[in-house]
Amino acid sequence: MRVALVTVGDELLAGDTVNTNAAWLGRQLTGRGVGVERVTVVPDREGDIARVVNEYRAEYDAVVVTGGLGPTHDDLTMDAVAAAFGTETAECEAVYEWLAADGYAREDLSEGTAHIPSGAELLENPEGVAPGCVVGDVYVLPGVPAEMKAMFELVADRFEGEPTYTETVVADESESSLIDRVAQVREEFDVGVGSYPGETVRLRIRGTDETAVANAAAWLRERVDSAG
Repeated sequence: MRVALVTVGDELLAGDTVNTNAAWLGRQLTGRGVGVERVTVVPDREGDIARVVNEYRAEYDAVVVTGGLGPTHDDLTMDAVAAAFGTETAECEAVYEWLAADGYAREDLSEGTAHIPSGAELLENPEGVAPGCVVGDVYVLPGVPAEMKAMFELVADRFEGEPTYTETVVADESESSLIDRVAQVREEFDVGVGSYPGETVRLRIRGTDETAVANAAAWLRERVDSAG
């Protein structure tokens, strides 16, 4: 399963807010064997959101959109997702029923709170009042991290893929000096290898065969100068 993540918010682009939602979703999806192939940040502009969602829903098995939900002036995600599907948002009675069960009166809610794309599946918000939804294979979640995480758990079982195994080898060598051994381990074993330099170099071995990953990691550990 191939997934794209779209996070919405001017504050993310300005660096005022760290994009922890994308990192958390990436870990959750990867842990379920799902391939996260795009992470895109878009501004609070309806046209930009709609364009990216429309492009990605044609290319990937699912798109997860976070942020821009609610009734305020810059909460444009619902309208944008509706536009990507050639429809409009409409008042959803199920939203009022869900919020009423949580003690919210209809007259106390801001205008637009209950609007989701026509024909969308409602996703209730266990931690807030902004609803999410599913339209086709596009999942629309809140931007508030606690709300996003709680809502994702409602649909997590819909994301499945082949389990991926990882091991990390830490080398006390320069990245360039490891090129030959990284190439060789990829030839010897059916694995992928990522190289992440810092004070040391972390070589992360990934694959769908647990034994091959373990053997590749052992092979590398015997052939690199280990840190510490």
